[in-house]
Amino acid sequence: MEKKLNVITPRYQQIAADIAGKIASGHYQVGEKIYARSAIASQYGVSAETARRAICVLSDMEIVDAAKGSGVVILSGEKAARFVKQYQDLRTVSDLKSEILETVDRQAAEARGLKTLLEDLIDRTDRLKSINPFIPFEITITERSAQLGRSLSEINFWHNTAATVIGIRRGQTLMMSPGPYATLNEGDVLYFVGDENCYERVVRFLYTE
Repeated sequence: MEKKLNVITPRYQQIAADIAGKIASGHYQVGEKIYARSAIASQYGVSAETARRAICVLSDMEIVDAAKGSGVVILSGEKAARFVKQYQDLRTVSDLKSEILETVDRQAAEARGLKTLLEDLIDRTDRLKSINPFIPFEITITERSAQLGRSLSEINFWHNTAATVIGIRRGQTLMMSPGPYATLNEGDVLYFVGDENCYERVVRFLYTE
């Protein structure tokens, strides 16, 4: 029997969503200065790099301002609430996929439950078509890749390929919407969307010195 696929969200995105939730709920006010990166790393029990990535996500979304030496200052509660809503929608889809994978292993008598989950997933996917309207492509990262060990942001993946990464499978773990700070490791399976020619561009970019 095949091992079950464990669908997760990167830890730094979980931390970013938690902080955004506190901002959206009014726990922190616009203009207020909150933790330094080191304090976030200590509070959540993660590395300084993971804390930095979480703050980068919030800064990229214009939820906070993270100017070097000035701490982290809250800019927008509205954008924080919007980010939390998007994060919850993605988590809901991930949870549904996990339930479907588990249901497939059950007896045929539970087929009605699977049908309901599939209908729910299809309904939610239809509502997200405006975000990801394309059929995803996939490619395996091998030791021959010129971009091995580098992050999507560092190599300007989208700029060089016009393709958007929607997931990275590493062993039996699937990272949904991994974000720009995810790295490309040997053996990873990269899932991405784009126009009909994006697959050839991705191959050339990953495997041309």
